[in-house]
Amino acid sequence: MVDVIVSEKGIKIYLVVHGEPVAQGRPRFSARGGFVKAYDPEKSAGYKELIKAYTKEVFEKVPDFKPFDSAIAVRVEVFRGIPKSFSKKARREALEGILRPVSRPDADNYLKGVLDAVNGILWTDDARIVDLSCHKFFSDNPRLEVLITQHHK
Repeated sequence: MVDVIVSEKGIKIYLVVHGEPVAQGRPRFSARGGFVKAYDPEKSAGYKELIKAYTKEVFEKVPDFKPFDSAIAVRVEVFRGIPKSFSKKARREALEGILRPVSRPDADNYLKGVLDAVNGILWTDDARIVDLSCHKFFSDNPRLEVLITQHHK
């Protein structure tokens, strides 16, 4: 799901990818003909392609959209599924946001996957990002939420 808000203050893009979020995995390497090639693990590459597919909705909703070439803020919220092993108390605390995911994958690996997926599509270069944050939560509805806000010019 994608929502685009256009106002006199700029554009906000809100992107939601349902399903268990996938963090950027460690690169894999292969050697062919004496050359070493690095590539994304299949799961990470597939999730990036899914995120890219969602960005097409931005261009459908705002046909004259051009990738941001000004200062932007990016907020990523990761909602991981609640482990079945959690007690009722732990489950309740997870849903209330008291108990947060402190296990791997790291928050920065979720960020890296999102940033790699939309760089050059929703903004011209990662250097345009002036505010960046990632937050991990538990939820009965696993998903990834991304909010991209254009700063005032």
